[in-house]
Amino acid sequence: MICLWCHNQIIPEITWSNLFQLYNPKPICTGCEEKLELLHGPRCRICSRQTDEKICSDCLWWEENLEEHALEFNYSVFAYNERMQEVIAKWKYRGDYVLGEIFRTYFKDTFNERFSVLKKDAVLIPIPLSKERAGERGFNQAKALAEFLPVPCMDILTRKDGEKQSKKTRLERLYTDSPFFIEQPINKPVILVDDIYTTGTTLRHAAKLLKNHGCPSIYALTLIRG
Repeated sequence: MICLWCHNQIIPEITWSNLFQLYNPKPICTGCEEKLELLHGPRCRICSRQTDEKICSDCLWWEENLEEHALEFNYSVFAYNERMQEVIAKWKYRGDYVLGEIFRTYFKDTFNERFSVLKKDAVLIPIPLSKERAGERGFNQAKALAEFLPVPCMDILTRKDGEKQSKKTRLERLYTDSPFFIEQPINKPVILVDDIYTTGTTLRHAAKLLKNHGCPSIYALTLIRG
């Protein structure tokens, strides 16, 4: 097995505990894996930001400025450290689709831990790309993440063509109009899936639209808390 990031050979560690078990190779070596930072410790119960406060200042701002609170909470897996930025740039912007395999086990395990109560009833809705962005990248990273999970996935949101979120300032993101259309109503709980939670604007726009079209509850699972 070759590490998907550094391309060095992965030498499995054989111990008495795993000697007679079926070997399940990891997609990256231990050295590369250690440079990815899992979120740990206390975090905001709404957005997953690492903080000692139950609700962070960002979410308190949303509480004060939103008329309707459609998003129950977001849960994220990784911090956006320097190595993660490099991996995401190569995966998302340079079209190295197979790098997503690095996240499969982490994403699936987090889903099983945090959303097990919803698994039987919920559906996944990946945050869509515009046709322009999808053409540039060759795939939707949110849908790739959703396909790691053992729950039905529905593509009922479409996105207007427009300026990249990464090109906007924080203030521009907070006050942007909704970029989404919905193709059909839904009366089941929804778990939105996306790669990065930054200000939460994108997820809240999607959640509000779903709520207005019959969805009883909306949650989010994101790979990274920016």
